[in-house]
Amino acid sequence: MAIGLTEEHEALAESVRGLADRHVTAAFVRETVAAAERGAPPPAVPYWSALAGQGLLGLHLPEKYGGQGFGLVEQAIALEQLGRFPAPGPYLTTVLASAAVAMLGDESGRAELLPGLADGSLTAAAALSQGYAEGLTGRETGTGGLVVDGTVAPVLCAGATDLLLLPVTTGAGECWVLVDRAETEPLEALDLTRPVAAVTLTAAEVPASRVLDGDVRALAAVLLGAEACGVAGRTLDDAVGYARLREQFGRPIGQFQGVKHRCARMLIAVEQARAAVWDAARAIDAAEPADQRTFAVAVAAIAAPDAAVRCAEGNIQVHGGIGYTFEHDAHLYYRRALTLRALLGAPSDLRGPVADLALAGLRRPMEIELGEDAAELRAAVRTEVAGLAALDGVAQRAAMAEGGWVTPHLPRPWGRDARPVEQIVIRQELQRAGVHPVPLLIGAWVVPSLVQYGSPEQQERFLPPTLRGEILWCQLFSEPGAGSDLAALSTRAEQVEGGWRITGQKIWNSLAREAQWGICIARTDPDRPKHDGITYFLVDMASAGIDVRPLREATGDAMFNEVFLDGVFVPDDQVVGPVNAGWRVTRNTLANERVGLTSSFQLGADVPRLAEMLRGLGLCGDPLTRDGLGRLAADEHTFNLLGLRATLKQLSGTDPGATANVRKLVAMEHGQQVTEFGFALLAERGALTGDARSELSRRWTRYLLASRAMTIGGGTTEVNLNVIGERILGLPRD
Repeated sequence: MAIGLTEEHEALAESVRGLADRHVTAAFVRETVAAAERGAPPPAVPYWSALAGQGLLGLHLPEKYGGQGFGLVEQAIALEQLGRFPAPGPYLTTVLASAAVAMLGDESGRAELLPGLADGSLTAAAALSQGYAEGLTGRETGTGGLVVDGTVAPVLCAGATDLLLLPVTTGAGECWVLVDRAETEPLEALDLTRPVAAVTLTAAEVPASRVLDGDVRALAAVLLGAEACGVAGRTLDDAVGYARLREQFGRPIGQFQGVKHRCARMLIAVEQARAAVWDAARAIDAAEPADQRTFAVAVAAIAAPDAAVRCAEGNIQVHGGIGYTFEHDAHLYYRRALTLRALLGAPSDLRGPVADLALAGLRRPMEIELGEDAAELRAAVRTEVAGLAALDGVAQRAAMAEGGWVTPHLPRPWGRDARPVEQIVIRQELQRAGVHPVPLLIGAWVVPSLVQYGSPEQQERFLPPTLRGEILWCQLFSEPGAGSDLAALSTRAEQVEGGWRITGQKIWNSLAREAQWGICIARTDPDRPKHDGITYFLVDMASAGIDVRPLREATGDAMFNEVFLDGVFVPDDQVVGPVNAGWRVTRNTLANERVGLTSSFQLGADVPRLAEMLRGLGLCGDPLTRDGLGRLAADEHTFNLLGLRATLKQLSGTDPGATANVRKLVAMEHGQQVTEFGFALLAERGALTGDARSELSRRWTRYLLASRAMTIGGGTTEVNLNVIGERILGLPRD
C-alpha cells in the first residue's frame, strides 16, 4: 500500500509519479549536487511551473484561495510520490508554510499569502525549531504583531525563497511567523539537494496577519513524514530491483535468505510508516481531540523518518560497494532520510508524549465509520439482530447458524454472501446488541475449507453443528519433522476397503483432548512430488487407534498435545477434495489460520498491561522506561493501523495487498518485545517465579515464557519473512 487508500488516491499518486518521472531528471539532481559541493546557490527548479500547473502546491488549500480543496491526506500522497526522487527545490517547505497559514492564520493572512503559495509565485523556507543558534525572540507591538530579533538555524531551503516560516519565543510562549526574505548565511547541508542556512532578523516587524499561533510541528510531522515514506518506498524498490538482478556465486543475491529478510524488514517498516502518516493526516483533517492528534502525530514523527533511514541504509547494504560510491544515488536518499529525521527532533523527545498518553490509557480508535451510505443496510441488519437478541442461548445459536450470522462473508446458506460493508455493519450491530457469535476457534479455519472443497454431504453433516457450536475441532497438521515445512510430513494413509488407515504422529495440536473432530493431512502416494500425493481427511477423534498425550510447554502448562495415530480408520466419505490433491485444501485452511492469527493470537503482554506495570512499580517518571514505553506504544499503533487500512481499501474497491503475513509478523514480534521489556523491569524479582509473595513477577514470567511461541505458531518469523520476500516483493525463491 501507499499512503492513499481509494481509487482517487491511486490516480493522484500515479499522476504525481508521472510528473516526477518526466521532470526530476538525474542531470538536474546532479547539477544541484555539484552546486552544493562548490558552495554555489542551487540552480532554479525547472519543474516548478509543472508542479503549480498540476495543482500540487495547493492540494490541501481551499478553492477560494486557488487550492484544490482537499486535505492533508492528499498533500501527503503527493509528497510521498515526489519523495521517491531526490527532488531539489522548496516544494516541501512551501506546502508546509501554506498549510500553516491555512490552518493557523487569520483571514487576512490567508487572503494575502495563500493564492501566491498555491500558484507557485511565492515560495517558502522553514525552520522547525530554534535549532543550535541563539533563537528568535519577539516582543509584542500592541496590535497583535511582533518585532523579532535573533538568529535561527537550520532553515531548510532558505536563501532563494520569498518567505521564511520561523519559530519565535515570546513572553506568552512560542509562536510562528512568516517573514519576507531576510539575511541568510549558507550552511553546509547533509542533504546535497536542498540548501540550509542560518537566518538573522534585526528588529523585523511582523504584522498580526503573519503571526501563527498553533502547532506547526504537527503539520511538519505529516508532511516531512510523507516525504520520508517516499524515500523509504523508493529505496526499498531499488534494493529489491538490484537483488533480483545482481548475481553472486552463480545466482541472484535476492535468493540469499539474509538479503531476502533484509528487504522484507524494509517492506514492513515502509508499511508501518505509511499507516502512521495517513493516520496523523486524517487526525488533523478531521480536527480530532487534542490528545488523539498528539498521539497520532507523534507516532508518525517516530515511524516515518526511522523507516526512511532504515530503508536507505538497507539499500546501500544490498547494493554493496557500488551503493557506497558518490556516483550512485543511494547516498543521496540516505542523506535526505537522515535530514528529515534530524529536523523532526530527537526520537526520545517524540516518544515521551506517546508514553504519557499510553500511561493515561489512551488508544486510537480503530472503528470504521460507514456514514449515511450504509444507513438503509444498517436499519435492516439492526432489525434482524434485534430478533436474535430476543432469543435464549441455544435458540440464538441455532438461529445465527441458520441465518449465516456466524460467518457472514461466506456464501449462502453457510454465510450471508456479505460484502465488506455488510460484514462491518453486522459486526457492529451484533456488538451493539450484545449478541456474541459462536466462538468457532479452529473451526473458523475448517469451515471455509469445507465450504470450498467439501462435498454436499460433508457440508450438511458438519457445517450446521459447527456453526451452532456443537462440534469442536482440532488441527492435525504439524509433525515433529514437518513444522513450517508442512509438506514434508511423513504420516501416511493406506487405502483399505471402504476407506483409509492413517498412521503417524502429529504435534502442537491445541484442543485435541477436547475436540470431537480433527482435520488431518497424510501422504497417500509417496511416489508423487512433495506437494502432491497428500490427502485431507476429517477424523473422528473418538476413533480406535488415536492416542492424545498432553504436551507441556515452557510455562509448565499443557495447552498443546501430541496425537499418535495407529491405523486409524477413516471412511471414504471423510476425504475432503480429491485424493492426492489435499495440499490445495490445506493451503486454504492455512490462509484462514494466518488471517485469524493476525487479529486474535496473543500469548504475551500488551501495552496497557505494560503501562499498568509501570504505574505499579512507580517507574512512570523514569526517562529510559518512558522512552521504551513510547517506542512500544507507537509500534502497537502502527500494526493495528495495518488491519484498519486493509479493510478500508477493500471498502473502497482497491486491492488491500498481502497484509496478513506482514501484520501477523509485526504483531507477534511486538508481543515478545513488550513482554521482554516488562520482564526486564522486574530486575531481581524476575527470579521469584513461584513465590506467592510476588504476583507481579509470577505473572510476567508466565507472559515471557508463553511469548516464545508467538513467533513460531502459525508460521515462524523466518518463514514469514521468506513469504514476504518472495510473494510480495517478488524476490527469487531459494
